[in-house]
Amino acid sequence: MIDFKPFYSSRSTVYNLPGFDPGKVDKAYLQNLGVNVEPSEDTLCALAAGSEVFRRRFSENLLIPRQRYRLEELDPAAVSPEIHNYTGRCPTLTYEINPVRGCTVGCQYCLVSDGVHEQELVAFDNYHLYVRRLLDEQNGPGSANQRHYYYFSPKTEAFQEATLYTGIAHRILLEFIDHFKRCPGSQARLFIASKAGARHLECKYQGLSVLDLFEQLKGRMQFNTSVSIMPDAFRDILEPYAAPLDERLAAVKLCRGAGIPADSALVQPIITPWLTPEHISGFFSALHEAGIVNYKPEFLTACVENIAMLGQYLGWFDKNLERQLYEDYLMPSNETHRKQRGRIAPDKERSRGYLKAMMDCTDRLGMSVSICYWVRKQLNISEDIIPLINRNGFQCLGYQSKLFGSDV
Repeated sequence: MIDFKPFYSSRSTVYNLPGFDPGKVDKAYLQNLGVNVEPSEDTLCALAAGSEVFRRRFSENLLIPRQRYRLEELDPAAVSPEIHNYTGRCPTLTYEINPVRGCTVGCQYCLVSDGVHEQELVAFDNYHLYVRRLLDEQNGPGSANQRHYYYFSPKTEAFQEATLYTGIAHRILLEFIDHFKRCPGSQARLFIASKAGARHLECKYQGLSVLDLFEQLKGRMQFNTSVSIMPDAFRDILEPYAAPLDERLAAVKLCRGAGIPADSALVQPIITPWLTPEHISGFFSALHEAGIVNYKPEFLTACVENIAMLGQYLGWFDKNLERQLYEDYLMPSNETHRKQRGRIAPDKERSRGYLKAMMDCTDRLGMSVSICYWVRKQLNISEDIIPLINRNGFQCLGYQSKLFGSDV
């Protein structure tokens, strides 16, 4: 195992919060908090079970990842290409690039692991050879050369210590650079969604920074920052090794200054009780100032068991926000509002209201919105409200259709 020093780390962690001690979220707990909904018995059982798991993991120091990784090699010919199509209606020609198993950022709400970071992190040192094979098969000479996005990286952070210190990320980018030199007519396009800060993009391997390599991919790639709407102190707890918000926006500015499309943001998770007019305005004004013109909003989704953990974290910061979180998620009428792997989303009516509040603000800033098929279907959002491909050329997760020369 290789230990390392993180690029960024929070001053606060789940283990040093003054006076914090996980409790049991049950009916009495919710009533004492003043929660104004009555969860079903199944939901109450899940909250109690989640509370017990939370207490065990807290006592055993298993909540945030250890800053270490193991290097392995894979057989590039044996890896099966994975299409990124969670909802069944995503763009079907998007291939995933996942060079790490696990993630050291440590997001407590992680959509991939449901916030569990107990496993050892494994980085595949020769993953770039699989990328080379995939590019050749899909967009190389003799291939169909259809329009393909390559998503780096949906299941882990693309630019974390395990990919930067080892050069794995750099070698993957170099494979795309070499591919386009060999195949100038290739219809491959690189899509990156990342919590990277400026330090990550300035990290050099063999004399070249990530940003240096981005510059060689102009016109063939886009960089989407991933940012969240929540209190800063809460973000420190939930994203212990992620770059702070201002550093992520600094990374956006670095990309835009280098001519790299970086004007769309994945806004997730959105903590609904924090969505006051003042917080909405302050957050999106900061994005607008950094040059963001489009965003894809995603409300926090979590299994009910994890809501017991996330709610208590929020309650350490503000008990009133904790109460509102439970009210947004736990009403019996909301039990079917679930995404993949049973993760529950906020109440549909409240979600529509929150979305409208954000759009009212961002419309004034001239920003467009992308929303995936699952959210559209769940919230009955028509293309009259949000077109599939909006005026700035973004669709779904924030894919930029104009990368393919479209006039849309």
